Amino acid sequence: MRKFRMMLKYASLLLLAVALPVTAQTHWQVAKTLHIGGQGGWDYVTVDAPRHRFFVTRQTHTMAIDIETGRVLADIPGQIRSHGVALVPRLNRGFITDGGGSGHILVFDMKTYKVLGSIPTMPDSDGIIYDPFTNQVLAVSGDGESLMTISPNIDPKNGRIETPIKLGGSPEFLAADASGRAYINLPDKNEVAVVDLHARKVVALWPVAPGGKNVGMAIDRVHHLLFIGCRNPQKLIVMSTETGKVVAALLLGNHNDAVRYFDGQAFASCGDGTLTIVGEKAGKFEVEQVVKTAEGARTQGLDKLTRQIFLPTAQIEPGATGRHPAMKPGTFEIVVVKGS
Repeated sequence: MRKFRMMLKYASLLLLAVALPVTAQTHWQVAKTLHIGGQGGWDYVTVDAPRHRFFVTRQTHTMAIDIETGRVLADIPGQIRSHGVALVPRLNRGFITDGGGSGHILVFDMKTYKVLGSIPTMPDSDGIIYDPFTNQVLAVSGDGESLMTISPNIDPKNGRIETPIKLGGSPEFLAADASGRAYINLPDKNEVAVVDLHARKVVALWPVAPGGKNVGMAIDRVHHLLFIGCRNPQKLIVMSTETGKVVAALLLGNHNDAVRYFDGQAFASCGDGTLTIVGEKAGKFEVEQVVKTAEGARTQGLDKLTRQIFLPTAQIEPGATGRHPAMKPGTFEIVVVKGS
């Protein structure tokens, strides 16, 4: 009788598995808008999901914002032209690229938000990430055409970057895999520079055609893929990190600035107010959804714990046009897209 009950249980589970889809497709939609205010433009967004906050650079300062309420938790001052934030939670340290002047990286305490020091870098210090596999903070200099590396436990007052790695082009955003390689967009060359972080040199240059002017980037380390947002032509390029082969090219909106990847989907945010979501089905990549966000919402941060995407923008002045149109003062806000 016990054996019969066990067989019946397994049969029921098997029927349930057949009846249900293998994977549930996540649907994304605008859930709310967080009205933040404050002065300055904006650039990259970095989410600290365990502490329920995200950081967004605002040119001369960097805001820490509560994920659920939009409350400003702190405002870190002292920048000329801030771009991105990298976080190293185990050391309670954050790093902000400041591309103004001769270039700096500000080091701050993640608990108190106090600025601990400033590391001299190179002009136009821009994209920045923390690579846990090599335990390095990686940042790029557009004007210096270089990848810069520093140890996360650097002396924030007297420390110096290591000898920069020349890239042969002007970089934007970047990603790193688990084997000690970094992948860096060179939009002026329409290429991805592949850097061996151990050997500290460029080992390959991969074209992004049929895309061009590649800016946003995200990585799927499990399946060895890059997702690259291009502005001209406007494409999301899917590229193998093993061979550099382009395996898919999908249409994007205008002025992509950021790409994120999570749970089988890539998210490309564009300044025309669209968020393109790409997934793979039966071995083929396709656009699964295009979410209408808000004009100017070109960058993003992704909270993988709550399945929320945070897209900064502001209300545009009537008649304003161009890549960075004039915004109404005090209207800075965060469009929140949520998956369900």
